[in-house]
Parts: sequence; C-alpha cells; structure tokens
Amino acid sequence: MSHTDPPVDSPVETPVDDAAPLLVARGLHKAFGDNQVLRGIDLEVYRGQVVALIGPSGSGKTTLLRSLDALEIPDSGTLAFDGGPAIDFALPVRQSTRAALRDRSAMVFQHHNLFPHRTVLENVIEGPVQVRRVPRAQAVARAEELLARVGLAEKRDAYPHELSGGQQQRVGIVRALALSPDLLLFDEPTSALDPELVGEVLSVMKELADEGWTMVVVTHELAFARAVADEVLFLDGGVVVERGAPAQLFTEPAEERTQRFLHRILHPLD
Repeated sequence: MSHTDPPVDSPVETPVDDAAPLLVARGLHKAFGDNQVLRGIDLEVYRGQVVALIGPSGSGKTTLLRSLDALEIPDSGTLAFDGGPAIDFALPVRQSTRAALRDRSAMVFQHHNLFPHRTVLENVIEGPVQVRRVPRAQAVARAEELLARVGLAEKRDAYPHELSGGQQQRVGIVRALALSPDLLLFDEPTSALDPELVGEVLSVMKELADEGWTMVVVTHELAFARAVADEVLFLDGGVVVERGAPAQLFTEPAEERTQRFLHRILHPLD
C-alpha cells in the first residue's frame, strides 16, 4: 500500500465528530469462574476512528475485543452496531446474532491463525467464498489486489511455513480486509513477532488508518498508539481507568494508575 493509492473498499468518510457511533457497548461484564475480567466496560467507536486499548496483562483488553464480534459472549451488558437494536447479553444470544456481529467485523489475531495446509491465496479467499458466498473468481481477483497492496503478490502460492512472521501477519491482515468489514479488530498483532519484523506490520496498519478504516487495536506498541489512534483507553482490573486523546493521555495522564503504567513501560530502567 502507499498513501497515494486509492482506498480499498474503505468505509464512507464521515467526520468522526458528526457521526453516530458505529458501535456502542454499555456495561459489559465477563467472568471466567471467580475471575471478573470485565467489570462494566463502556465503549463507543465511530466510523473512521482508531481506538487503542492499552494496559497490563490480564486487564481485560483481549476479552473486550473478542466480545465486540461475539468470539466471547459477555455475561451482561449490551452491544449495538450501526444504530441497530442492542444485543442484551443477559439474555441467551442466538447463533444468528453472533453470526450477524461477525459479518460486520474481522479479527486479526496475535498468532496469524493461517491454515498451514493452504496457500496464501487459499487462506485469503476462504472467508469470502465459504462465508460470504462471493464467486471464486471475484474473490481471487480481490485477494490478488490486496496481496499486491501489502507487497506480497509474489507469495500468493506460498504456504505459511515459507513466510516470515511479519509476512504471515500481513496475510492475516489481508484475510481480514478481504471480508470488507465495517470494523477491523487487532489483538496485539505484533506481540509474537521478532522486533525487526514489527515495523512492516505497523506500517500496513497505519496506512489502513490513513485510508479511513475503523479499527480497535489491542497493543503494547505505545508509539504506534500515540501516532495513529484517535482515542486511547487504559484498562486495568477489568475497568477503563482512563480514556482520552493520545496527546493528553500519554503526556498528562490524570490517573495515578495510568501514570505508573506508562512510566514503567516508557522508563523500564528507572
């Protein structure tokens, strides 16, 4: 991809301040046994917005992210997508409701999750052909276009084990884009990569943000969050301790817990 290229099926460019939220979550609670992972999380995501979720391990970031497309079902709270009726998680959630949520979003996982016995191209077209019922020829053309945009056109017939970790993660991003989702979800997409490969993945993500894709990103890459996010949420103990624009949260955090977390990450030798 390049900044001069036209967007690829980018969402309609709507000014964030004037738009209705694309997604609204209210009072999300989730427990695993006695472990209360989410304790009443509220979240709004607007079209074209990048929201970064940061915080220590075990703070609830990934559980929150997975709740947004029903990979996890919260115990209570509500979730509404694009002005539609709110899903009340205190009630049984139908499989059709879960499927409808997943039709609107696509997840990029920490560990790629590519099918090892399928080529890059086959991995990318799996969702469009099998789930969205896109004609195979159309799905292949779309996949080839996207692979070229992330510099992997020559890898279309390669298998995952023949790729570097960064290349595998870029394929994972292309696989998500091929579904043309309204919302892209990233679960620490660089945490499993060797340090020298992190930049190539973050570069693709930044270009997606520049093109207007709506994204929620769980990340420990604070420089990326500061440069790309429109809003940053700091989670700890299953609650949102603090939220704000990156310029405010990273330079003048209001909460002592946020201050201690940022100091420990940014100044590890102090």
